[in-house]
Amino acid sequence: MQIQFLGAAGEVTGSRHSVEALIKGRTVRFIVDYGMFQGGREASSKNLEPLPFSPKEIDFIVLTHAHIDHSGLLPRLCAQGFTGPIYCTDASLELLKILLPDSAHLQRADVERAVRRQKAGKWRGELPVALYSMEEAQLALDQCEALPYGKLLSLFDGIDLEFQNAGHILGSAIAVLDITEDHAQKKRCVFSGDIGMKGKLLMPDPTLISQADVVVVESTYGDRLHKNLENTEAELIDVITNTLNARGNIVIPAFAVGRTQEILFLLIDLVKRGLLPHLSIWVDSPMATAATHLTQRFFEQLDTESQTTFQWYQKNPSAVDLRFIADVEESKALNKIKGGAIIISASGMCDAGRIVHHLQNNLPRSQNAIVITGFQAYGSLGRRLVDKAAKVRLFGEEVPVRASVHTIGGLSAHADQAGLLDWLRGFQSEPKAVFVVHGEPEASAVLAQAIRDDLEWNNVVVPERLHTYSC
Repeated sequence: MQIQFLGAAGEVTGSRHSVEALIKGRTVRFIVDYGMFQGGREASSKNLEPLPFSPKEIDFIVLTHAHIDHSGLLPRLCAQGFTGPIYCTDASLELLKILLPDSAHLQRADVERAVRRQKAGKWRGELPVALYSMEEAQLALDQCEALPYGKLLSLFDGIDLEFQNAGHILGSAIAVLDITEDHAQKKRCVFSGDIGMKGKLLMPDPTLISQADVVVVESTYGDRLHKNLENTEAELIDVITNTLNARGNIVIPAFAVGRTQEILFLLIDLVKRGLLPHLSIWVDSPMATAATHLTQRFFEQLDTESQTTFQWYQKNPSAVDLRFIADVEESKALNKIKGGAIIISASGMCDAGRIVHHLQNNLPRSQNAIVITGFQAYGSLGRRLVDKAAKVRLFGEEVPVRASVHTIGGLSAHADQAGLLDWLRGFQSEPKAVFVVHGEPEASAVLAQAIRDDLEWNNVVVPERLHTYSC
């Protein structure tokens, strides 16, 4: 069996791993995840790269969850000739119905905006490229097949799949694949997808897997520890209280799926416990609005504490003035609010969507605060803000950064180093091979060494992109 790492190797985005196995005399090829690279011009060129093999050679795809860096190029792959099934959980499928068409819409809007600016003489450099259309997004959705957690499915003669809860976002899964090659014993391959933090808000703890021959594990925060929830809450309370007292706005860039819902539940819970006053919150993202309603549909998949918070808010709706912004005109009207607002908007790395407009409007004012709650990839606008840029270019204009910028890492949907090691300890014996992916080089290297030192596992590899490994 061979695994080729096509993305999320030496970086966080573009997750996609190709597996080849010889079964019944023929080579079976499948891919785990098929995500979009994000963050800067280099990511755009990688998204346009052809595969080292024909999409028609892929038998099926296993999708761990719906985030765009894991699912975002599925429509392009289907348009290029992949016709097989895409296996995911039921909640992931419902999220894909929101995320993929929205991604296609944003790409088209970016191209149209760039063309207009080019005609007006305000665009420099190459025009962006739309990776796929709305019709191609629907093509990918039509090929999806939902599989519940804990149900074993035979995908191919000699390949069985089971999803377990990864505790990352709604529908997120650990993919457990049992593969029996010709003239070989069965091998269990476990792909972590993105592992959630134990004890985090909204989602249950990630499921522990007891046995594996091959493990592919993420390492987004493999080189650091998150603040605990108590300290995270104290920092968030401090930022919100000081900003509201200064009559400023709090702008929170947040991924529409997972992070927005987690922040909402936390803010409501802080009001419920009397740690924050009555809040005025605007969620300015149609996709986040749809994902929040979807979270209500899958209420039973949330952790117990979040269910309790949501039930309290249903009984006390006036405790928080929560509004979901529907159209562009309502979004523009938020620019008139000079203080007292908490604005949550996508995208989470600040590179596209309505959040860019809110940053353009709020960054120049010192009484405002920007709260960063998630990972910011190299090259992204969010990363430049985290790195304390004095000014940023938005819509072709230089915008001064006078608002305070706060990074609150304890809200991450990803496990930190301790959480990842804790999940790996669930394996009762050492796997024959461990591949550390989905992290920037230092984070992956540090986690790999921690696995060797703390767990005393020997065969731990940080793979290189496009390299193939036998296992």
